[in-house]
Amino acid sequence: MPDTAKNARRVLDLAPKNAHLMLGGAASSLGLVAWASGDLDTACRMTADGMANVHRAGYISSAIGGAIVLADIQIAQGCLHEAMTTYERGLRWAMEPGAPVLRGAADMYVGISALHYEHNDLETATQYLLTSQSLGELAGLPQNPYRWRAAMARIREAQSDLDEALDLLDQAERLYDANFSPNVRPIAARKVRLWVTQGRLDEALDWVRAQRLSVDDELSYLREFDYITLVRVLLARYQIDRAGHSISGAVALLERLLKAAEEGGRKGSAIEILILQAIAYHAQGNLPAALLPLQHALTLAEPDGYVRIFLDEGPGMMQLLREASARESIPDYTEKLLAAFEAEKRKSEDKPDLPPAELLIESLSQRELKILQLIAQGLSNREIGERLFLALDTVKGHNRKIFDKLQVQSRTEAIARARELGLL
Repeated sequence: MPDTAKNARRVLDLAPKNAHLMLGGAASSLGLVAWASGDLDTACRMTADGMANVHRAGYISSAIGGAIVLADIQIAQGCLHEAMTTYERGLRWAMEPGAPVLRGAADMYVGISALHYEHNDLETATQYLLTSQSLGELAGLPQNPYRWRAAMARIREAQSDLDEALDLLDQAERLYDANFSPNVRPIAARKVRLWVTQGRLDEALDWVRAQRLSVDDELSYLREFDYITLVRVLLARYQIDRAGHSISGAVALLERLLKAAEEGGRKGSAIEILILQAIAYHAQGNLPAALLPLQHALTLAEPDGYVRIFLDEGPGMMQLLREASARESIPDYTEKLLAAFEAEKRKSEDKPDLPPAELLIESLSQRELKILQLIAQGLSNREIGERLFLALDTVKGHNRKIFDKLQVQSRTEAIARARELGLL
C-alpha cells in the first residue's frame, strides 16, 4: 500500500489537468489505500474524486464500479442517505434511456436493497434483489453473485429462516471475488454470527481459535468485523457459563473498538459496538450502565434511520428500548423502533402453528418444511432451486434428508406421510 500511494501521488503531480482517466485511476487508488487503513474521510473524498474523473473520461462502467466502492465507504461512515444517493446515481449511469444496460446495473439494485433492509422495508429490499437477478449475469460486475447472496441472506435471517441464510452465505463464500476493495465484512465471520444465533457455540469458538483472535490483540480496521464478532461469541458464552472472564474481556475489547471506530469516523461500526456495550452491561444486571451506550447509539442512528441494527438483536434489545423509552430517551425514535419490534412480534405470532409430528424420529427444519411444501405443489428440483435461490445439488441434498426423516423412498410417499403427520 505505501508504494501504491507513492506512485498514485506521482500521477496526480505529473498528469495534465485534462487527463481524466489517469487522474481518476490515481485518486481511486489513494481512496482504496485510505479505506484499507481505516481513514474513511480521505477514502470517501479520493474515491468520489476518482469516480468523477473516470466518468468524465467516458469509462462509465468503471465509474459505476467506483460508485459501489464509494457507497460501501459511506455505509461504513454511517451515512446511509448519502450511500442511497450514490447508488441511485450509479443506476442512472447504468440504465440511460434508449441505451443498452451497462454492467453494474445489477449491483446498484443489490446496494439499494441493502439500504432498504436496514430501514426495515424487507419487501422492497427483496424486490430490488429480484430485479437485480432478472437483469442477468451480463448486467452484474464479477462481485455481484456473492454480494447478491450475502444481501439475500440478511433478509432470510430477518425472516428467521436461518438454514436458508446459512446456505446463501455458503454459496457467497464459494463465489467470493477479491477485487481491489478491502474485505471488511468477511463472509466467514457472518456465518459465525448465525451460528451464535442458532446456539452453535462450539463451532463459533472453533472459528475464534482458528483465527487466533484474542481480546488483547492489537486492533486493525481490516479485522474490526472479526473482533466485533469475537465479542458476540464471548457474550453468548457468558450467557451459558456466566464466566466472568468472558464478559470482562468482551467489555474491555468493546472499549478499544469504540475508540478506534470513533477516531476513524466509522459511525456504522460505532453504532453496533455501542449496542453490544449496552447488551454486555445489561447481561451483568447493570441497567444504568447499559442505557448510557444505548442512548449514544440511538443518537448516532436516528439521523440516517437505522432500524434493523436494533431489531436483529432480538427481545433483549426490545426490553432495553422499553427502559430507554420510560426515561424519555429520544422518545420519537425509540417509539419507532419499539413499534417495529411489536410489528415483527405480531407477524411471528400470526403464523399458523403446524400440528405436532410426534411420530418423527427427527423433526424437519424450517428449510426442509418449505421444500416439502414446494414438492407437494408439484415443483421440480430445479424449480425449487430457482424459487429458493439454491443450487440443484443443495435441493437434492435436502430431499434426501426429508426422505430419511419421514422414512420414505419417493416424493409421493413423502407427501402422503407429511399429510398423515399434519405437516401439510
